[in-house]
Amino acid sequence: MSTFTTPLSTVHPGDAVTELIGDAVVVREYEDSHAEYSSLRDRAGLIDLGGAALIMVAGRDAPDFLQDVLARDVEFLTAERTLTSLVLDADGRIVDVVVVWGHDDGAIIESSVGGGTRLLEHLRARATGEVEITDLRGERTVIAIEGPYSWGVIGRLIDNELAALPLDSVVEAIWSDVDVLFARSGFTGEYGYKMIVPVNRVAELWALAAAEATPVGNDAYELAMLEVRQPVARHEAADGVGVVESGASWLVDITKESFVGRDAVDAEFRAEGGRRTVGFLTDGAVPAAGTPVKAGDETIGEIVHAVESYGTGRVLGLARLDRDLAAAGLVLDVADSPVETVTSPYVTPKSWSIPIV
Repeated sequence: MSTFTTPLSTVHPGDAVTELIGDAVVVREYEDSHAEYSSLRDRAGLIDLGGAALIMVAGRDAPDFLQDVLARDVEFLTAERTLTSLVLDADGRIVDVVVVWGHDDGAIIESSVGGGTRLLEHLRARATGEVEITDLRGERTVIAIEGPYSWGVIGRLIDNELAALPLDSVVEAIWSDVDVLFARSGFTGEYGYKMIVPVNRVAELWALAAAEATPVGNDAYELAMLEVRQPVARHEAADGVGVVESGASWLVDITKESFVGRDAVDAEFRAEGGRRTVGFLTDGAVPAAGTPVKAGDETIGEIVHAVESYGTGRVLGLARLDRDLAAAGLVLDVADSPVETVTSPYVTPKSWSIPIV
């Protein structure tokens, strides 16, 4: 697998901590993850999403192709909207969690960070007829600004009117004579905005934005996502997990007549037993993925992912439990420490109580 670096790698500080996620090298931490997290929750954070692939799907048969490969219904997706969806394989297993940007020529599909190569291979394997699939890495990249006061940054950086766009709206904007595809979209539960920017101008825009918002590494960004139960594909979609088991069924339109993996998802919905994913909090150590979860002496599941949560002041994670026990309010045992299952969101975003003015 080829390894990709963000187009902004040359302007990030030399002492930034990086990590290989899937096919992409990304910044985990610029200086201090706690401070970066605080900027997301209290002010405005700037996020380099150059580790995500942008894939253009165009051609006469693009609408039918998109309807086939996306688990959400895109019949009414216009060039003014974004949509978050799962992409599944024929067995109903999660290939990726994607953001679909409506486009006059079809759509631009934004992969999860590090998931671009796998997604691109899947899409190309499914393409038939007059469908053009183009990897836009090297031409365009994505940066995001999220936080309760991110709207102010957008107003100062580009245009005040963009800050109050309806959620999931897309517009073509002009910044310093550059065409930018702009969306009100995000994953932390705070106000969020994304911009698709030409690679040859992104460093300039990043520098101006960094004067208004704190650069945020992937560790703080993924934690903020977890706290509001936004799926992080690399943790939650590993090992061929299904839609219902992962808790991502809200990213599937099961009433849609046909899409790749639909029969398998329908069977999973109808099946008895199996496991479900639930959040938990603990004051113990951070348990590793795969650690058994017990009720008394009985193993009833395993840990999916866990981290120290700045927002809760405790260890926060996800566990996959036997269906009958996948509920909030239970006290279970993980590595001899009690854990309490809880409902999401695990942290209430400040943006929910702050108006855009």
